[in-house]
Amino acid sequence: MPYSDLLAPIHSFLECETPDEWIAAATKKENLDVVLIDHLICELKAAQSAMFLIRKYAVDKESSDALLEWLKPFETLVYKREGDWRELADKNKLTKSMIPKPNSPYGQDLIDKMVMLIKEELHHFYQVLEIMDEYGIEYKSITPCRYAKGMLRHVKTYEPDALVDKLIIGAYIEARSCERFAKLAPHVDKRLGDFYISLLRSEARHYQDYLTLAQEISEFDITERVEFFGQLEAELISTPDEDFKFHSGVPA
Repeated sequence: MPYSDLLAPIHSFLECETPDEWIAAATKKENLDVVLIDHLICELKAAQSAMFLIRKYAVDKESSDALLEWLKPFETLVYKREGDWRELADKNKLTKSMIPKPNSPYGQDLIDKMVMLIKEELHHFYQVLEIMDEYGIEYKSITPCRYAKGMLRHVKTYEPDALVDKLIIGAYIEARSCERFAKLAPHVDKRLGDFYISLLRSEARHYQDYLTLAQEISEFDITERVEFFGQLEAELISTPDEDFKFHSGVPA
């Protein structure tokens, strides 16, 4: 599939394109460190978010514990600076089948889609570490930007609407990531550009999976909530932002 066909639904879904000012800042040599480190953290947080949804809503305790064990080496590397990143490729394995909670209203589809997403996000996490090693960039702690928090604060407080909102937000995060990878690819060196292009297909599928699950789980048509979060997301992307990160707004 040509990339234009792959990106067309993404561009229709998002309420705005990434501003040129952000592209200009992201492609400056002095900002490469923060772009890659924040990308690394975004991959881990995407895996964590998907895992949280499965553990909270869908699986039994034994499966929940197995999920935590799967993620632990990746979290330990980032939060405790312990372990060898080169060993992570062999640790991206789920050791048991996921068993739904008894009488869970959420289907196997939620589990299957999120487990696949986690596996792919952790693989991307490892790939970013490879590139950071090649470029001589060391991991350092950075603060999260306003983006995800700016949307999550509007999540409803009752179920299943809260879950639906989280899934819609997940769709926007994945769609924006896909759009930004495509925007960045022509402006960086071939190694990094090829990597960004390689991510487009999975990111585009992740956004669709989140959106499909949101509608399947919702008791009502989600169009209005999608539009609500779309406008909110566009505002976060298109307004001045003093904290430059991968999902930040217009550099102030």
